[in-house]
Amino acid sequence: MKKPRVSQKSGQKPPTASVEPVGPAGAKQLPKPLPKPLPEPLVDFHVHLFPDKLFDAIRRKFVTDYGWGILHPLYWRESVAYLRERGVGPIVFSNYAHRKDIARGLNDWNLKILGELPDIYCFAAFHPDDKDGLAMAADLLDHPRILGFKLQLLVQRFSPDDERLFPLYELVIAKKKRLLLHAGTGPVGNEFVGVAPFKKLLVAFPDLPAIIAHMGALEYDAFGALLSGHPLLYMDTAFSFLPGLGSMFNLGGDFLEAHRERILYGSDFPNVLFPREDEINTLLGLDLSQAFYDAVFRDNGLRLIREIAL
Repeated sequence: MKKPRVSQKSGQKPPTASVEPVGPAGAKQLPKPLPKPLPEPLVDFHVHLFPDKLFDAIRRKFVTDYGWGILHPLYWRESVAYLRERGVGPIVFSNYAHRKDIARGLNDWNLKILGELPDIYCFAAFHPDDKDGLAMAADLLDHPRILGFKLQLLVQRFSPDDERLFPLYELVIAKKKRLLLHAGTGPVGNEFVGVAPFKKLLVAFPDLPAIIAHMGALEYDAFGALLSGHPLLYMDTAFSFLPGLGSMFNLGGDFLEAHRERILYGSDFPNVLFPREDEINTLLGLDLSQAFYDAVFRDNGLRLIREIAL
């Protein structure tokens, strides 16, 4: 597997672009621009970590429901080590309660991981049908490295504008934390996802501090249009720049540059179907500004972590 192209170490001169002769003798093509270097360290804002048995169950479901085989069937320790070896510094992981009465066990596990590993942060699990869910959420939000909560609306099967979630939103806002929402229709959809219910949520909470996973796939345009009117919304790149999927982000470089302060790099690791480097190299291949790559791969993530965790 190719490693992502990372920036040169301090003190080293960057390589120069080569000029190769083409066509008639003596004719030369213009220098091919080098890809922009990635900043160091990378900040990955969309990693999935689960207890081992739950990881196994999720991956079996991927195969039976969608016919997907996971490229890296790694458990949580291996996943963290894999990312560290590839230049990822802060890791923001999440998990979700696919049914009621399991969020507390997941969150106890999340706290154990946070206690064991430095420079790792968490969007914790929540289910609106848990009797003690809100009290548990309030306690969790007092932890400096719990950044907020992950809602996986496709799997959890409730809409973002479900009023049972409103007390959670109010609590997250009061605690100055955030939400990570899988709200789009990609890679598959159901009646609980899509831009329509998300817009209803923003009517009730126009200043919702949320990250829209996967750039809002597959309704990129509709979710992207929400950024201008809702300054606390962010997006993450996970699963949206993979050429092997055939349904990549399609709003172009101008959109990405215009909103570069509101986009976070996320890999979706380890439950990926294609090498995570494919997405990195696709983004590098767009030849956007160095300011874009610095912001998306490092600075925006570090800024949010500082704002929320410290």
